Amino acid sequence: MTTGASLPPPPALAAFVAFLAKERNDSPHTVKAYARDVADFAMFCERFYGGPWTWAGVDRLAIRGFLGALQQRGLARRSAARALSALRTFYRFLNLTQGIEVNPAKAARTPKLERTLPTHLDRAEIDLLFGEAERRAEAGGCKEARDLAMLELFYATGMRLAELAGLNEADLDLVSDQVKVRGKGKKERIVPVGGHAARALRSYFRHRDAQLARVAGSAERRAVFLSLRGRRLSPRGVQLAMKGLLGALARGNDLHVHSLRHSFATHLLDAGADLRAVQELLGHASLGTTQVYTHTSVERLKQVYHRAHPRA
Repeated sequence: MTTGASLPPPPALAAFVAFLAKERNDSPHTVKAYARDVADFAMFCERFYGGPWTWAGVDRLAIRGFLGALQQRGLARRSAARALSALRTFYRFLNLTQGIEVNPAKAARTPKLERTLPTHLDRAEIDLLFGEAERRAEAGGCKEARDLAMLELFYATGMRLAELAGLNEADLDLVSDQVKVRGKGKKERIVPVGGHAARALRSYFRHRDAQLARVAGSAERRAVFLSLRGRRLSPRGVQLAMKGLLGALARGNDLHVHSLRHSFATHLLDAGADLRAVQELLGHASLGTTQVYTHTSVERLKQVYHRAHPRA
């Protein structure tokens, strides 16, 4: 135990947040989660040490105690692993900015993650989903045309929720049928847009132009996907729209926006697409992240084998 302020100075955490957002270009979700994890750890240290403490004086016992406390709270292993990663990153930041040489989180063992295969739609479900979305678009107006365009774009490109919600009109090139996507860490990638998605987008833009004319004053013209009030559709708004379409399927309650990204990757690999090409399309930094989709394909092959082979 070391002497010092009873609570570590807030500027350390505030500077860390600024570092993540501005220098590392981490996503807002990561920045928020890491800040929360470090703040939770600071609160734990107050109880753990029961008196004055400093970041430099934290030892491995505190880290182990914190991970144990997270487990007792019923936190998922993946969340505990993220918290440990946040502390490791925070201590590297303290080393760079304050010269603190210890990193007690470095030696802690990362909780073993339970391996779960991504939830994806099979081809029959894709046909049903798009059939329903097309029927709604034909019978409806701007909202239904927009929802079909978002659905098509999710499945055509495999982009993430935040990536689609953040699209600007300048990012779309419907002459070359491609889109510029800003992924994690503000990394950009160019992804092809399929013919079905391009047609759905053109149809939506016709509705969108008419909608913009009605809400001229408050409209956010740069954004691709708009609310009925002409504002950029929030990620939550996109989620709700896609949930409304996925609800038409028998297991719609078990599916979510990310299932469309998983379906995109799985169906490409099933059709023989190169793993590295799929990695680039998804914007994965590591090939290992993309390889989980090969496990999905193998699992489905096993299921077919066991159903069909007479001596399986």
